[in-house]
Amino acid sequence: MSASPTRDPLPVPADADALHERVWPGSAHRDDDGTLVLGGVTATELAQTYGTPLYVVDEAEVRTHAQRTVAAFRAAAAPHGVAVRVYYAGKAFLCTEIVRWTAEADMSLDVCSGGELEVALVGGADPARIGFHGNNKSVAELTRAVEVGVGTVIVDSPIEIERLAAIADRAGAVQNVLLRVNSGVHAETHEFLATAHEDQKFGFAMDAAPAAVARIRELRSLSFQGLHCHIGSQIFGVAGFAESASRLVDLHAQLLEGGPIPLLNLGGGFGIAYTPADDPTPIEDLAAGIVDAVARECEVRGIPMPDLAFEPGRAIVGQAGVTLYEAGTVKPVELDEGRRRLYVSVDGGMSDNARPALYGADYCARIASRVSGAPPALARVVGKHCESGDIVVDQEYLPADVAPGDLLAVPATGAYCFSLASAYNYLTRPAVVAVRDGAARVIVRGQTIADLLHADVGAEGNA
Repeated sequence: MSASPTRDPLPVPADADALHERVWPGSAHRDDDGTLVLGGVTATELAQTYGTPLYVVDEAEVRTHAQRTVAAFRAAAAPHGVAVRVYYAGKAFLCTEIVRWTAEADMSLDVCSGGELEVALVGGADPARIGFHGNNKSVAELTRAVEVGVGTVIVDSPIEIERLAAIADRAGAVQNVLLRVNSGVHAETHEFLATAHEDQKFGFAMDAAPAAVARIRELRSLSFQGLHCHIGSQIFGVAGFAESASRLVDLHAQLLEGGPIPLLNLGGGFGIAYTPADDPTPIEDLAAGIVDAVARECEVRGIPMPDLAFEPGRAIVGQAGVTLYEAGTVKPVELDEGRRRLYVSVDGGMSDNARPALYGADYCARIASRVSGAPPALARVVGKHCESGDIVVDQEYLPADVAPGDLLAVPATGAYCFSLASAYNYLTRPAVVAVRDGAARVIVRGQTIADLLHADVGAEGNA
């Protein structure tokens, strides 16, 4: 695995201890001793109680983002007289508590595996408000979805249409489906995240959609509810969604000739701020811009506007998460032209945050256990794995006196960090702790070495 690519120089901050409000949870601040406080609990207390690395999730932040997002889309849809469904994208981060928090904000839920479906059900999700995604849903997964009454299955291939129809027919059920299509709009995002390319594993090409819909309409055990499209992830602005909406509404209008189509799902991928340089579009502006774009396209074609659905994932939980680490070693490395970089090694890395290695994702960091009057120094926060690409924060300015034993906090880790976590190099998966109103509680237990050895058949009797 190669090292992170060279990036534009990072501006030197005026204060290497400051917490940028776009990046951190709203509750984040420093107490009188300079210690980071999250949800009313200090970082030092969290580290002492639960150890590090540690995922910390601000419960109130998740709930606030969920409520604000639902309200924004409903407010945008109301003037057009249509309903809107907002699905939390479970792949961002899913556990039973998240299921409950988002349900209490009146969000629906989408899943993309049998495992995610079971977590949703145990968490109390209403099956009728679940959407089931995936390009290779197994017979067992589809059977379970029909059995429990999943509200919508997003079909992704001709084989899946036939497979699902047969399962629903045997069960004596009629399964609602959406057809996933690729609009050809490539959002400005990392190549591996842009999921509307024609040459990729998800969905149907636009010109293949009419035949697929015709086949669904022939099958008595399936009910065609509409189109689904997802143009990418970590997207700022409305332009990509508006262009995709134009193409989708055009296809929607053609398909109306064969019967009613109640719903159009435009996906999600709304971006968040990972560093102070990021300036995400406010959700109210996104909602109004996208919904108005659909309304204009429908008006131009003289067709009724369908109900709408959206799937924000990271926009709900991303900013709510902070990962705590302990610094183990600090090593200065001389660069060209007399410059120097501090390599700050922490007790986690790519096993608890794979996004920098997978996508070259940027993060920022702050010392969490104290403040410092030392000048800012160029640093790279790295993990302890045996990989040169094990980088947590590629470039950051930390106080020059950063030292072993300091707690480091990396914000905006609520999405896709726990979900992508692994036991690489036999590091254990960290716990997830929720904080709110000065109290902390474990919502997902961390792994132990005993857990890892329990799966190793050869270790039986030797533990």
